[in-house]
Amino acid sequence: MSEKTILVWFRNDLRVHDNEILLEATRKADKVLPVYCFDPYYFTKNTFGEPKTGSFRARFLIESVGNLRHNLRALGSDLIIRIGNPAEILPQLAEEYQISEVYHHREVAYEETAISEQVETALWKVKLNLKHFIGHTLYHKEDLPFPIKDIPDSFSTFKKKVERDSSVRPCVATPEAINTPPITDAGQLPTLQQLGLDEPVDDLRSSNKFKGGETEVLCKLNQYFSNTNFLQHTKAHKATMYTDNSSKLSPWLSVGCISMRQVYWEVIKYEQASNTHHGDILILELLWRDYFRFMFKKHGQKFYKAEALSQNTLTGTAEDEAFEAWKTGTTGIPFIDASMHQLKATGYINNYSRQMVALYLVRDLKVSWTRGAAYFEQKLIDYSPASNWGNWAFIAGMAHDPKDNRYFNINKAADDLETQSDFINTWLPVVNSGGDSLLSSAGV
Repeated sequence: MSEKTILVWFRNDLRVHDNEILLEATRKADKVLPVYCFDPYYFTKNTFGEPKTGSFRARFLIESVGNLRHNLRALGSDLIIRIGNPAEILPQLAEEYQISEVYHHREVAYEETAISEQVETALWKVKLNLKHFIGHTLYHKEDLPFPIKDIPDSFSTFKKKVERDSSVRPCVATPEAINTPPITDAGQLPTLQQLGLDEPVDDLRSSNKFKGGETEVLCKLNQYFSNTNFLQHTKAHKATMYTDNSSKLSPWLSVGCISMRQVYWEVIKYEQASNTHHGDILILELLWRDYFRFMFKKHGQKFYKAEALSQNTLTGTAEDEAFEAWKTGTTGIPFIDASMHQLKATGYINNYSRQMVALYLVRDLKVSWTRGAAYFEQKLIDYSPASNWGNWAFIAGMAHDPKDNRYFNINKAADDLETQSDFINTWLPVVNSGGDSLLSSAGV
């Protein structure tokens, strides 16, 4: 009887812990072939002529894939890395390694689902099945108290019903070992230049340094609960909405270096050990991610077509000029400009800043929200389709319940915002990866 080999197609699940497709493959097959494809589509330009993926996020992704390979090798396996269309690469590898089935985690945003459909069609032509798993949410779809078509559009209602009537599943076990067929060419990690990007310049004003990979985020999570950051985080959120004391786990969550379930159960473990209840804010962040993902599942591309708060949006040259002032941080509003400088210089701004700059673009500058969402897609190191486009659609008028604003603050006037920031009219020497000193205005 011939051996069964399952190909595990990694996408936004770059981890070995709490990864159902990896564990299931080791249980159902004699051998497992892990694969990651750097799809050139994500490094093309969007409809506005801007790169879909910026250099900060691309570097983080490369680091995360590299760490996944390292962790798989520690389990006796390896990771095949390719640059190209997965609909072409996966059938080729399937033939070369006599694959019996392909596993992957299901996506919800239309670009990602379109790629899955292309792969499924290509595999079907060679008589192979693409098996879909659900592994990107805190609450499993099958455990929700309502079918997808009846999910409440109000976040407050969604939150209340899910917390009352559902429970979070335990994490799945980590494979003790993975048997992989002999690999003739595992492939090399691409450079940023190979992906058509330049090396990002790390701005010295940034206090946040994000290094990709499961190993890194597990250390971050341990540090988060082992010192005072966790308590400071919750207290700060109660005192002010524009604090930067958030968990900052979103970059790793976005590419799946850690699962939301694992974060959740770490919160619960901490609360039980310390006899406290300070995890509500962090769990709330996870619930928002679930909410937007399920909204995408329910509404599909409608989330890309939400009506703006104002029907009198600008067009033509006037809109171009307003958008340019916004993205370069030259609006004259200190908080808005500082946030945009920081985003350009680091690939990250906190959630409160994202809400404020988005609302300012839509409500005050009257620019189409889709331009802002596309710019965030390019710049954010923690870009996730559902969270990014869902948040922007929410700002643009998709909120169906005023009570949601207590969780999602969109009411503060731009000229009343904080004005203390290192990114306001500040020039600092920045050291690039080659060690050269250079001046960076971060958009000033």
